[in-house]
Amino acid sequence: MDDFDLKPARDIGLNPWARLSSVRRESGPFLGAVHTAWAVLARTYFAVWHRLRVIGREHLPAELPFVLCSNHGSHLDALALAAPLRFAVRDRVFALAAGDVFFERAFATAFAAGFINALPVWRKKRTPKALLELREKLVNTPCGFILFPEGGRTRDGNLLPFKPGVGMLVAGTTVPVVPCHISGTFDAMPAGTRFPRPRRITIRVGPAVTFADVPDTHRGWVRVVRVVEERVRALAPGGPAKPPPPPEWADWPGERY
Repeated sequence: MDDFDLKPARDIGLNPWARLSSVRRESGPFLGAVHTAWAVLARTYFAVWHRLRVIGREHLPAELPFVLCSNHGSHLDALALAAPLRFAVRDRVFALAAGDVFFERAFATAFAAGFINALPVWRKKRTPKALLELREKLVNTPCGFILFPEGGRTRDGNLLPFKPGVGMLVAGTTVPVVPCHISGTFDAMPAGTRFPRPRRITIRVGPAVTFADVPDTHRGWVRVVRVVEERVRALAPGGPAKPPPPPEWADWPGERY
């Protein structure tokens, strides 16, 4: 009989509040039940209130790991992208959310971790170590991420330039990146709106792409993000969205971390 390979929980030793905002967070029975109940409620809500439509549903990943990359127009986006995923993987799919928005106060932290199943990305305290922890979790746990490479919500409905963080997560790995485009969330709940309006939301999903042959260097990260941005823009209704001027990533590290 083979020996069991038992490993302690990654978040062992953390107090409850630290656990909720930690990249090492594991669900456990209670949080798992909360996530499942929320998944059922969210799927019903989007079907009824927003008449959610998914085009390219066959491209939604059924197994872990994966990264869903999409444009970002509303706080509804992460919930909408998670709604059509299989219940079997939902508990291990994490939305990467701005730590300074969702993890600064106790109530917001509990909601983000308990219902959205979000992990914090600290935009003002962004460090290579934090991205390394996310990369390690993605590859070795395994799990799924919902990521918005623009780094923030659009204020006018147009896509913002993508940032190379997704490249730092997947370059040189076999983790599939699934491009998505969401329309309707900006009209339903743009920045500054407190309650969502009953607007139709449509998610367009494209074929997954992997970057195992792309070097895990700054040049490789830029290559990844350019491909992902091109594929997300190509899914926009009415044809590819016009790309913005190439951004300058002067604040990003060089060839390695």
